[in-house]
Amino acid sequence: MKSMIIQGGNRLSGEITIGGAKNSTVALIPAAILADTPVQFDTVPDILDVHNLMIILESMNVHSNFTHGVLDIDPTQIIESKLPSKAIKSLRASYYFMGALLGRFHRAVLTFPGGDNIGPRPIDQHIKAFKAMGAKVVEDHGTVNITAENGLHGARIFMDMVSVGATINSILAAVRAEGTTIIENAAREPEIIDVATFLNNMGAKIRGVGTDVIRVEGVDSLRSMNTHTIIPDRIEAGTYLSLAAAVGDGITLHNIIPEHLESFTSKLIEMGVQLEIGEDSIFVPHSGPLQAINIKTLPFPGFATDLQQPITPLLACARGVSVIVDTIYPQRIKHIPELQKMGLEVSTQKDVILVEHTRQLHGAKVQAGEIRAGASLMIAGLMAEGQTVISHADNILRGYDRIVWKLNRLKANVHIEDESGVEVTE
Repeated sequence: MKSMIIQGGNRLSGEITIGGAKNSTVALIPAAILADTPVQFDTVPDILDVHNLMIILESMNVHSNFTHGVLDIDPTQIIESKLPSKAIKSLRASYYFMGALLGRFHRAVLTFPGGDNIGPRPIDQHIKAFKAMGAKVVEDHGTVNITAENGLHGARIFMDMVSVGATINSILAAVRAEGTTIIENAAREPEIIDVATFLNNMGAKIRGVGTDVIRVEGVDSLRSMNTHTIIPDRIEAGTYLSLAAAVGDGITLHNIIPEHLESFTSKLIEMGVQLEIGEDSIFVPHSGPLQAINIKTLPFPGFATDLQQPITPLLACARGVSVIVDTIYPQRIKHIPELQKMGLEVSTQKDVILVEHTRQLHGAKVQAGEIRAGASLMIAGLMAEGQTVISHADNILRGYDRIVWKLNRLKANVHIEDESGVEVTE
């Protein structure tokens, strides 16, 4: 595992461009195998999850090429094969191959997906949807076998809980099924709209994305005619907004969809951050005195669970006690003991996070337990005096496009080292 080395205590300034959305990309790549033609994606984030998904594609004889943010995928010679368990277990989003393979071949065999350990994230809603469409599911010693010998058929599916993953997987399975599938209590995240837009541009018939009822009329073929440009990553944007408010002397973020960030930017404004929001950019000036706030994470358009960790170090700059309640993943608190090592006055009481005003942070050796926890430690390291060493930095690299290059472009002092202490590029 790599380590991120940060020399903190410097004020940052400049401008960067936000990359394509990770949470779209990791669904779009599996979705590509549903196409009967080669496909191309633009503004693809250069993250470890993309490279692991490319390994999975190659195991199915699906060749891909990733250069300068453009990803070409050719599924025309796809074959059924055993998928590499190491790559599958490296990221949770590998479960999208369940829906995609089921839609393409009417069967799928995968080991249970891995990814961040942030509390219970069962796939029962995915399985429920597949069964409703006529599939049989057998779980055996960590492997999921899904078959639909007579093909998939349209169905009415009610999600017992709002789930982005289950909503997307249901769409992937239904898009080439026979008949119409209705998904009720569907998630409404922008990344779902992005995936549906890609599929519709290839000839799919998906309606209602962005609402809680989605209708999918199955089609026989999907053919790509144009490059699909991935939407900007609202979580990356929120992470840099937190960083800019905490240690910035004027930072501009480009490639932003402000509407996707309203629940987050409204909280920054409530704190006293003076944001200048444009059509597709946000400027964050040097922040003055900030006030404590209360945050409750909710499904979109509410405050994203993926942003409760990156905002935590910023809350330490505010006068008073800020409160975070994560209703999506209450156990997402692995960053708390690591932040405490750096002197941040933060604690938990029955899954409620309390952040007190902290005058000064100091560098320390900490561990990135997962992507967003790592982002939280990264921001704290930039705020702290001295050197911070974040081990398991691969978790940060999994989710943030060219993170070291972007930070240093803002005049930070950051680099990555391998296990032997040798500096490496991302």
